[in-house]
Amino acid sequence: MTASTPATPTTHTTVATRATTTTPFTAAATDERLERVAAALKERNFDVEILDDASAARARVKDLIPAGSAVFTAASETLRLSGIDQDINAGGRYDSVKERGTAMDRATQMAEIWRMLACPDAVVGSVCAVTETGSLVAASASGSQLPAYAGAALRVVLVVGAQKVVPDLDTALRRVDEYCVPLEDERARQVYGVPSALNRLLVLNAEPRPGRVTVLLLREAIGF
Repeated sequence: MTASTPATPTTHTTVATRATTTTPFTAAATDERLERVAAALKERNFDVEILDDASAARARVKDLIPAGSAVFTAASETLRLSGIDQDINAGGRYDSVKERGTAMDRATQMAEIWRMLACPDAVVGSVCAVTETGSLVAASASGSQLPAYAGAALRVVLVVGAQKVVPDLDTALRRVDEYCVPLEDERARQVYGVPSALNRLLVLNAEPRPGRVTVLLLREAIGF
């Protein structure tokens, strides 16, 4: 989930994802459902690739984003667990917007920092849910990743685990509220020492600029 991006980007530490048999939001979607989601997203001008696992997504991100690009990584357990966050922010291949922001003075350069976050060459992240009708739902405490997702970034790559597939928008919002927010709050308290909050929601129903957004839809469950 991308519900909490603190004012100062911070290296994530390991946080176990809570998965129980009582929640309907942890099971990986079948291939049939993934194909249905992919078809719906493509009808709405999102590029979609169905990949086996996070390792395949990790390799594909390098293909999709040219070396030297200014890249912002949204706070995401999917990116952390897959190694994509580490690749972008510490691998030396890209101009890490997050690392640049960390070195800037937040008292005097906050406006510049927000402009960097909003308008990178590329943003890489995830979403809380993807519907079988072709919508993507992102949640955030600070909203730092949402301008880039919504249209400001030249390129968007979203890595989405198979457990995030839901039938419709109502179920997607319930997944955010009932499942993702409690897990993100737990993670934020452990990593940042502060609670998270569901302050902002973004629903991507279609992409006006074909080719801008690529959804890497995984056959495995990863993140929350």
